[in-house]
Amino acid sequence: MAYEMVLPAELAFVLLVFHVSMLKKCLGDPTLILPIQGLGVDEDLSYEEVPVEILDRHVKRMRNKKVARLKVLWMNHLVEGATWESEADMRSFYPHLFIS
Repeated sequence: MAYEMVLPAELAFVLLVFHVSMLKKCLGDPTLILPIQGLGVDEDLSYEEVPVEILDRHVKRMRNKKVARLKVLWMNHLVEGATWESEADMRSFYPHLFIS
C-alpha cells in the first residue's frame, strides 16, 4: 500500500509517493517546526550550515596534547542542537566569528 502526499510548491521536486513501511507515527511538537522560508534548501534537499554564535569554549586534555573545543550554535538550530567543534577548524573555515 502506498500514500501520496500533498506538499507546498517549493517542495515540488520531492517524491510524493511513500510506501507504508516508510511512515511513522508523528507526535507533533509545534516548537520543533522550522519554517521552510529562508532555509535555502537546494534541489537535492541540502542546505549550507552556517555558524551563528560561539556559546562556550573548553580545552580537552589528551595524553600528549590539549585541544581547544568550541560549542557552536548553527543557523536554523535550537540551542540544544549546538555542537562541539575544533577551534582550529572553526578559525580556518569561519574567521569572521573570531574578529573582536
